[in-house]
Amino acid sequence: MILAGFTMDQFTYGSFLTACGSLLALGEGKQIHAYVIRPDHKDNVFMGSALVDMYSKCKSIKSAETVFKRMTQKNVVSWTAMLVGYGQNGFSEEAVKIFFLMHRNGFEPDNFTLGSVISSCANLASLEEGAQFHCQALVSGLISFITVSNALITLYGKCGSMEDSYQLFVEMNTRDEVSWAALLAGYAQFGKANEMIDLFERMLAIGLKPDGVTFIGVLSACSRAGLVEKGLQYFESMIKEHRNIPIPDHYTCNIDLLDRAGRLKEARNFINKMPCHPDVVGWATLMSTCRVHGDMEIGKWAPDSLIELEPQNPASYVLLSSFYAAKGKWNEVAQLRRGRRDKRVKKEPGYSWIKYKGKVHVFSADDQTSPFLGQIYAELKNLNCKMIEEGYIPDMSSVLHDVEESEKIKMLNHQSEKLAIAFGLIFVPPGLPIWVIKNLRVSGDCHNATKFISKKTQREILIRDAVRFHLFKDGTCSCGGFW
Repeated sequence: MILAGFTMDQFTYGSFLTACGSLLALGEGKQIHAYVIRPDHKDNVFMGSALVDMYSKCKSIKSAETVFKRMTQKNVVSWTAMLVGYGQNGFSEEAVKIFFLMHRNGFEPDNFTLGSVISSCANLASLEEGAQFHCQALVSGLISFITVSNALITLYGKCGSMEDSYQLFVEMNTRDEVSWAALLAGYAQFGKANEMIDLFERMLAIGLKPDGVTFIGVLSACSRAGLVEKGLQYFESMIKEHRNIPIPDHYTCNIDLLDRAGRLKEARNFINKMPCHPDVVGWATLMSTCRVHGDMEIGKWAPDSLIELEPQNPASYVLLSSFYAAKGKWNEVAQLRRGRRDKRVKKEPGYSWIKYKGKVHVFSADDQTSPFLGQIYAELKNLNCKMIEEGYIPDMSSVLHDVEESEKIKMLNHQSEKLAIAFGLIFVPPGLPIWVIKNLRVSGDCHNATKFISKKTQREILIRDAVRFHLFKDGTCSCGGFW
């Protein structure tokens, strides 16, 4: 087109940039950007918005920020492009901040902007801010848009408020596949397997076609409810009836389904017949189950396979170390640790955080940074004595260090989840639930201890870990021991 001598306008450039963003063609997008930097285009709001969108989709968020900050003119599309870019690249806090900045600059959000910022709140499990945006949707009338309602269903589902999520779903005049999938995902993450399966059957009954994401939730729900045969039937129907091509997540759900039922040999046979290797989660699921059932043969085969497949992945070393530690094989644990160190494989540290009066308090294991350490450790010491009286026994098999028993107990008492819970017990007023978020999967000892804490203190404790929600109340957990 250029060689033919045609002049390109803003719409032509915009179309090219949209195509580059869709194809993740960053190099070509930069070339278009070089054409755009000319007197007749550099202050064009349409072009600026298209560039922000392109860089965001190509995961070059810093370039998107630079373009956005240099724009002399902005409209609601520009602000929305930057907000969505932050959200898509995992910068949910920045997405919420730019929404408020947009509002201070006098721009009113449209349904797409509001839906996007609500999605960012969902990713942060920030119910407080999300509820404010819900009110804004009601006042502005944007709640009538299906994009906003779907985002709110997802928000409440990810924050553990399934009653609110379901109520929004019921009140919607029009629903699409995303509406159903959002509610199904909430049920799956919160462990409400029976409700999810009932809803899924209703979805099929009205003729809606479930996609691959929906089936991941359904298979996970079957796994957590122990519905092995039903889960296997759904997996078959997904392929044969609904023509969905399985991805690694579907295979992982099937592995989990067989693992939880203790059918480890079937799980190994299933893995051997898979057209692709299991991902990290699939191997981790198998290894965790082998540890519970004491199956050394499969328990070693799984991490060895993962180490061979992904030698730089720390999960395999950690899981195999925990497997050996549970058996008291400390030489093997030390050897694995040296191997991980030699290969410069770093383990992701565990963090737990809790929000109080608008401020996020972050804790790591054996934390020494909080200004409330004295109160927190005193609270934990008091709690531990009461839990032991109630029958709590620390699970020292999860400590991957060959140290004295007293030191293991200390390490368990100072895990990040327990520090965050103790903070909540001290500062969150009685009658209100304590919300804790963790970046990794909650440990078996913490899970058991939190059940005792909820019973002894008569407090509701909600923990959202990397896998799902856990609502602890009166000594029980909503997951039913499956996570």
